[in-house]
Amino acid sequence: MWCAIAHYHELALKGRNRSILVRQLVNNLRRATSDLAVSSIDSLPGRIRLRFVDGTDIEQLWQILQHRISSVFGIANYGLALSSSIDPTGDLSRLKEALGPAVQSQQFQSFRVTTKRGDKRFPKTSMDVSREVGGYIQELTGSRVDLTNPDLTIHLELLFESAFASFAKMPGPGGLTLGMSGKTVCLLSGGIDSPVAAYRMMKRGCHQIFVHFHSHPFVSRASQEKAEDLATHLTQYQYHSVLYLVPFGDIQRQIVLSVPPPFRIVLYRRFMIRIAEQIARRHRAWALVTGDSLGQVASQVPDNLTVIEDAAQLPLLRPLIAMDKIEITAQAQSIGTYETSIIPDQDCCTLFMPAHPAIHPKIEAIRKMEATLDIETLVQQGVEGAQKREYSFP
Repeated sequence: MWCAIAHYHELALKGRNRSILVRQLVNNLRRATSDLAVSSIDSLPGRIRLRFVDGTDIEQLWQILQHRISSVFGIANYGLALSSSIDPTGDLSRLKEALGPAVQSQQFQSFRVTTKRGDKRFPKTSMDVSREVGGYIQELTGSRVDLTNPDLTIHLELLFESAFASFAKMPGPGGLTLGMSGKTVCLLSGGIDSPVAAYRMMKRGCHQIFVHFHSHPFVSRASQEKAEDLATHLTQYQYHSVLYLVPFGDIQRQIVLSVPPPFRIVLYRRFMIRIAEQIARRHRAWALVTGDSLGQVASQVPDNLTVIEDAAQLPLLRPLIAMDKIEITAQAQSIGTYETSIIPDQDCCTLFMPAHPAIHPKIEAIRKMEATLDIETLVQQGVEGAQKREYSFP
């Protein structure tokens, strides 16, 4: 009988909390595969097993299932496995009988067997099992054993009364189980950086609430459409997403009327932070997330980052802060957001853009400029004007 076996790594280090986190991982796998022919998902010692509906076309299912499992945070590696019962006394005849036809369907000249015991009560050592099964396969196929560079590696995993054999292990995304680190609000610009920042926070167990600031009708709806596409795409990693589209053009006009041009970008960002915080409190999110990368643009130089963060009461997280554009772009391509992010648009920061933004603002001067604005009213205007979108996967 074929099944899928998924392994976790970081969760295994969580001590007393491990069972809770593994249970959450099992639930996430159920959500990710809810529309597929997976009959059950259960936790075994050190691994998770996905069983298939009887009569399923395994090859066709596996093509889809690989993509789904590889998007579930917390999975270190996974593979398609042949399941067999074994005698707890150490008799491997049933395993060899089940393994024989599967091995004969493979094309190889050399092989090796690697064994891990998930239950140390099994009387034979890993080396003993590898040697015995390897001898059987050599006799069955006439292939030679090569421990360093084999054509085929047979991975055996033994529990007390069951065994799993696979011919390949695929890497998972790793990280922590989604949901174990609470909720954070990600300021989703529509560019390359912020979707990567959201992904990296999901990988650390944080469910993302997305907030996009736009200047429609002063500019086109292109940035909103991009934000919706990005939120839809990122939902495959967290199964349910909420996106807020916040109208920011009128707020920008008020800032332009009261603030000298070099300081406008900093003021824009400070108001975005305040509005995003109000939305975060609705969802009981504990932090804000931005795609800032140190020194990449004027608003991301050290003095401006400091002044912008001064407006925040919640923690402001910047998971890309030490990454360069090449690294960020490579990750955007790997997670599938890059092609959407590079579609031309006019985001809100291009509206009323000063020719020479300040790079060494003083916090006292910024606060003095803000004192000429009705901060509370403008923030409330942004929050009340926000349009809410929801997305689900699959």
